[in-house]
Amino acid sequence: MRELRLSVRTRLTAWYGGLFALAGSALLLTNYLLVAATLPDPDNFLAVRAAEALPGYPVGGPTYPERTDTSTALTTVEDYRESALSTLLVQSAVALVITVVLAVWLGWLMASRVLQPLHSITNTAHQLGADNLGRRINHEGPDDELKDLADTFDGMLDRLAGAFDSQKRFVANASHELRTPLAVQRTLIEVAMGAPDAPPELTRLGTHLLGTNERSERLIDGLLLLARSDRGLSSREPVRLHEVVADVVATCAEPASSRHVRVLVSSARRVVTGDPVLLSHLVSNLVRNAILYNKPGGTVRVEIGSEPALRVVNTGEPIPAEVVPGLFEPFRRYRTERLAAEGTGLGLSLVRSIAAAHDGSVTARPNSGGGLLLEVNLPVTDVRVPPIYGKIG
Repeated sequence: MRELRLSVRTRLTAWYGGLFALAGSALLLTNYLLVAATLPDPDNFLAVRAAEALPGYPVGGPTYPERTDTSTALTTVEDYRESALSTLLVQSAVALVITVVLAVWLGWLMASRVLQPLHSITNTAHQLGADNLGRRINHEGPDDELKDLADTFDGMLDRLAGAFDSQKRFVANASHELRTPLAVQRTLIEVAMGAPDAPPELTRLGTHLLGTNERSERLIDGLLLLARSDRGLSSREPVRLHEVVADVVATCAEPASSRHVRVLVSSARRVVTGDPVLLSHLVSNLVRNAILYNKPGGTVRVEIGSEPALRVVNTGEPIPAEVVPGLFEPFRRYRTERLAAEGTGLGLSLVRSIAAAHDGSVTARPNSGGGLLLEVNLPVTDVRVPPIYGKIG
């Protein structure tokens, strides 16, 4: 059975209202008992009144015309007592209900005011991102536990902002320090291979080294791009997703033709907000992976819509469903040892990171005809028709 979860505000109100109702009930019971003890007892009341009216005649003696009918008087006093206690009980209960309702309402308002700093903390946490760490709570109020919590949260944000700034500087420095030696190595190898007296063994070795150098450059570019997308977007602008897809598909025409893979495009005009370079990498990784991990004569379908914004389907090797989540981890492949030289193993990791940086998500599942079906959901800011159909390869 699912446990009922209540907000702190609701629980504080319930506790306040419950304690008030308990105290009010105790007060009502005490008041009832005191009034009941104060009202006269019918038997004692009649005995006293009879003794005062006819001195010398015992109570219960002979009845005279001048004496009051004791049974009638007894009934009258009992009715009076019951009526007084009943009226007291009903009116007190009504007053208690009204007061409890008023107390619960006041408790709800009080809880709202007391918990306002917590709402500020929650709203600030929801609005924070890697590209928006400048927001602070700046709670102004008495020096109590809530202010300590808000100040602690602000201090944590200061430390996080410093850590992200440090990461940005590291990525910028690493981009230069890692690429420069590789560029120098590539130049030296090409110069050695271009020498007129270069032996065939040197040419073969140089070709192998150039391939290794190229794979290292792709790996470094992928890691730097992954670090960039993980830290969020520094700026956003409208991006025509359908144009990005058209450019990527055009650049993939040659590898698709060499592998005898057809690329089918079904595209509607869509505009999203984000980084055009990162979105181009997202589409490129999806399309190139769909071509690379396909079978000869297979197909790749690229579709642009509203939900999802982008869908890429290929007809490659059948993949078990339990393996799919692991493909989003860096350097994870599924039986693709022969393709290790052509990829870095960062494709889907980059896609997931870039989608998350654009407030989106990516999902994957096995395609019924083999391969994968990947869907990327991105916030759509502009939707226009008609669709565009095309084929490459």
